[in-house]
Amino acid sequence: MATTQNIRRIRAVINRNRLSEYIFSIVGLVSMLVGIITLFALIFDLFSDGLPRLSWEFFTSFPSRRAANAGILSAWVGTLLVMLVTASAAIPIGIASGIYLEEYARKNWLADFIEINVTNLAGVPSIIYGLLALGLFVYGLNLGSSIVTAGLTLALLVLPVVIVTTRESLRAIPNSIREAAYATGASKWQMIWDHVLPYATGSILTGIIVALARAIGETAPLVTIGALNFIAFLPESPIKSEFPFISFAWLSSAFTVIPIQMFDWVSRPQEAFQANAAAAGIVLITMTLAMNAVAIYFRYRLRKTIKW
Repeated sequence: MATTQNIRRIRAVINRNRLSEYIFSIVGLVSMLVGIITLFALIFDLFSDGLPRLSWEFFTSFPSRRAANAGILSAWVGTLLVMLVTASAAIPIGIASGIYLEEYARKNWLADFIEINVTNLAGVPSIIYGLLALGLFVYGLNLGSSIVTAGLTLALLVLPVVIVTTRESLRAIPNSIREAAYATGASKWQMIWDHVLPYATGSILTGIIVALARAIGETAPLVTIGALNFIAFLPESPIKSEFPFISFAWLSSAFTVIPIQMFDWVSRPQEAFQANAAAAGIVLITMTLAMNAVAIYFRYRLRKTIKW
């Protein structure tokens, strides 16, 4: 009799657990659908407003007080140049810092203190980095409101993300690979460069692209350092026809970027400017998706060529 009652209790507990699991799965599915439907609704509204405005003239025209003549030439060129500076500063410094902290730094209280601060910096609001750049780059180093200032500001913003991603990617590599490299007589740097980094490159690359995708849509820190919202000229070209064929004068040029241009247009009451902002938003989303597509492609190629 007691055994029968125990079996019934166990069955009742199992049924309650199944019901709870079913309810939780339904709630999770509904929550996911709400987010996805909202995202698709926003994207559909963006494309319905901005797609008719996209044209060759829109990409090759400067901003204008007339919405029909306004374009994003200076904005997308400025975005590419700023992201070039950001990537050039954040990627090598972030990867080198992650390698040092994970492979070389001693595991003591100082390393733990640095790790905690780097992790916390990844969640600091972007406006704080804008204020830091205003005092350090604009006033301290007298770089002014230039492309190099904007690029370094965004590099500071994404640097913690690159460091954390690099460390996690290196940490995911089994120690057996390190031990096998040491067994063949490799030095510590040879072990890292020839054995650990090739396996971690795919994950590191994904984290870098995610960080740059965050930087490309930032507005607050660039507004803080004095980015302009109306520029009717382009910076000097980085490539010249005469020797030495490379110019760095564009680094000190004034700039604007697509998010700031969108901010300027949406602040205007005319519906035509709202359509221009939607079209610029489509361009920005396309650039972000293209960056992610490149990361996925290279990650696939790397994982295909490297075998565990």
